[in-house]
Amino acid sequence: MKQRLLLFASGSGSNAENVAKYFKDSKEVEVVALFCNKTNAGVIPKMEKLQIPVVLFDKATFENEEAFLALLAPYQANLIALLGFLWKVPAFLVRTYPQQIINLHPALLPKFGGKGMYGHFVHEAVKAHGERETGITIHFVNEHYDEGQIIAQHKCEVLDNDTADSIAEKIHVLEQTFVPQCIEKVCASL
Repeated sequence: MKQRLLLFASGSGSNAENVAKYFKDSKEVEVVALFCNKTNAGVIPKMEKLQIPVVLFDKATFENEEAFLALLAPYQANLIALLGFLWKVPAFLVRTYPQQIINLHPALLPKFGGKGMYGHFVHEAVKAHGERETGITIHFVNEHYDEGQIIAQHKCEVLDNDTADSIAEKIHVLEQTFVPQCIEKVCASL
């Protein structure tokens, strides 16, 4: 039986699109839907093009246990992957899906994690702190920002002439290469 993967994203959706394409013909994993909290997010047309259902929701629904679990129920997800999803996951969701929600973070946790540390803010902080390496972290989600058990980390070098933009490009390459493989491994262990 295929593992049922649910994607959450808030932005352009390059990682969600990459993951959806990776599993398009998989016999092991099926992307069953994308949950999105922004009506104008770039990820929406990408998912529609791939014929993946998109479910939009607002903050009130997300924080309402009964309402949000009812929204999730039809998809019977085995794993939820947060790929550029910026809201903190409520405790009820962590309890309902223990060790079944993973997050992609664009730095080597525990460095540069926590509230407000996402996207360009992370890359600017990496540069400002003079880090010699950075990377991505894929981790299980718990009730705190970026503190769940680490599943995998992949690194890249930060050169003196790197900018936040060039660091972002390096991170994007790591994400595109390693995120689908990591999700596949997690699904295989469920």
